[in-house]
Amino acid sequence: MILAAGRGERMRPLTDRTPKPLLPVAGRPLIVWHIERLAAAGFRDIVINHAHLGDQIEALLDDGDAWGVRIRYSEEPVGALETAGGIANALPLLGDAPILVINGDIFCDWDVARARTAIGDGLLAHLVLVPNPGHHPLGDFALLDGKVGAGGTAKLTFSGIGIYRPEMFAAIDRGQVAKLAPLLDAAIAAGRVSGELHDGRWVDVGTPERLAALDADLRHAC
Repeated sequence: MILAAGRGERMRPLTDRTPKPLLPVAGRPLIVWHIERLAAAGFRDIVINHAHLGDQIEALLDDGDAWGVRIRYSEEPVGALETAGGIANALPLLGDAPILVINGDIFCDWDVARARTAIGDGLLAHLVLVPNPGHHPLGDFALLDGKVGAGGTAKLTFSGIGIYRPEMFAAIDRGQVAKLAPLLDAAIAAGRVSGELHDGRWVDVGTPERLAALDADLRHAC
């Protein structure tokens, strides 16, 4: 599942007429980078949620046939449902197996094929963590021996990539607004969240300046 329902307030005015996942990076929309990486790893079924200007996302990506995948859409009301609410709302499209969920407004070269084996028995979630960027120096979670913790001072930043078991969202009604953090906190307290450090390329494309820097960086790399 690719999360694409956010309004992108920090990206305004760019997102006044274009949904953030469709903003171009090195010649193609940000969300297409995700779809290409998923397709190359053998994923064929993708669910995308949307709210703000979602019709543009559907018009551009259609059914995904151009990338050899099948895309289905989970529409949300204006204002969206937050991360956990969005996932819960899309559960009928996602099935019973663990779900790879990727924020649509990041760029990351983590090997998505790892998602197939990343989450162990008895766990509710597996998080991909990254070194803290300058704009988020305190991080989010600790990582010790492959387990994610909430305490400690040496924390890492949540990348926006996670693998979740559907049961984690079972108590959320469809259409309900619900944040992911409380569910993660509860699962972490129960010792049911694993994690890994990704020290490759990762960018939280949250501002026009970061978008421009990523665009320049990728064009130079090409």
